[in-house]
Amino acid sequence: MSKIAVVYWSGTGNTEAMANAVIDGANAAGAAAELIVCGDFNADRMDEFDAVAFGCPSMGSEELEESEFAPMFEGVKSKLSGKRIALFGSYGWGDGEWMRTWEESCNALGAQLACEPVICAGEPDADAVKSLNALGAELSR
Repeated sequence: MSKIAVVYWSGTGNTEAMANAVIDGANAAGAAAELIVCGDFNADRMDEFDAVAFGCPSMGSEELEESEFAPMFEGVKSKLSGKRIALFGSYGWGDGEWMRTWEESCNALGAQLACEPVICAGEPDADAVKSLNALGAELSR
């Protein structure tokens, strides 16, 4: 059984709803998935999990949330090489540039992206939930 961490930051609840859909998909696929707010996660915890899904909304001019999520993510970068991960997040404006930049950064660090990132405008709709369930299931493999 795979042990999966779903680490997220959410300001409005949209990314938290996305994180819960990832958890549902991972658990349905037989994984042991744990929902973790970013303030409770660090590089030392990376080794506890077979794979990690990271979720953060677009903030400012299409960047990761900078007071809590970005510092946590900076701290885990040294553990990303060879690690199976997935990315997700919500946005209210823009075209997803923050996610493309984040994905490129993870690839450059040697992370193994289990699937394409999932983004949605605002609250996740039924199609987004289905994609997030699939992300959780894929990460569990």
